[in-house]
Amino acid sequence: MTATPPRVLTIAGSDSGGGAGIQADLRTLFACGVHGCVALTAVTVQNSLGVTGVSEIPADTVAAQIISVAEDIGVQAAKTGMLASAAIIEAITPALDRVGIGRSGKTPFVVDPVSASMHGDQLLADNALNALRDLLFPRATLVTPNLDEVRLITGIAVKDRADQRVAAEALHAMGPEWVLVKGGHMWDDPECLDLLYNGSEFIELPGPRYDTKHTHGSGDTLASSISSALAKGATVPEAVRFGKDFIVKSVAASYPLGAGVGPVSPLWRLEG
Repeated sequence: MTATPPRVLTIAGSDSGGGAGIQADLRTLFACGVHGCVALTAVTVQNSLGVTGVSEIPADTVAAQIISVAEDIGVQAAKTGMLASAAIIEAITPALDRVGIGRSGKTPFVVDPVSASMHGDQLLADNALNALRDLLFPRATLVTPNLDEVRLITGIAVKDRADQRVAAEALHAMGPEWVLVKGGHMWDDPECLDLLYNGSEFIELPGPRYDTKHTHGSGDTLASSISSALAKGATVPEAVRFGKDFIVKSVAASYPLGAGVGPVSPLWRLEG
């Protein structure tokens, strides 16, 4: 019998195509050597071409999943993905506090504020965006928005690296301990520069920009790999550096799937 590995709880929706959401989280957590637990928020009807249907899980059931897992199995980090509605966000907030997940507790909490489609369209209603800002951001160890999500949350349209810093400051003012503004959608920049900020220090994390459209699940994969490192005891900068390296290699290993956008892949960890 071997020792129990660190555990990470992902609070997110299901992707029936297997490229993003809970499916991407679990395969990333496995590849990073941690045990993944789940609080499912929604079931999507989804393939490589897009989402055609969403069924939310009842908000009290989402909260109950968190409590059930944390009070028995225990988790060393937690992350969010698609939270679907204000009702779900409002229900999980006291559950997170009860089990010590978040800045006021002992368990690091990564908020991936999934609120925009791959085309930049708003996925969350305005009241859910408000709940993200007001309830989850102040509890977050780290928030990891892409630039479309930055625009929806702050109103700032990031066009260059100077804008990226302004956005990081605006997001940090909403209460998280750390902010990671991802630069993958800054298309005119020859690099993919992610910017980490804690209110006093900017840390630039450059990476290559690959010529591929197959980037489905990249945000989930990054947040999950960061969460796995936090669960193992890494500091936030250490965990984000690990996640940056992990996502760069996962984008390089991406593959086509179906007729649309394929996923990034952590399967490179299984090679050799």
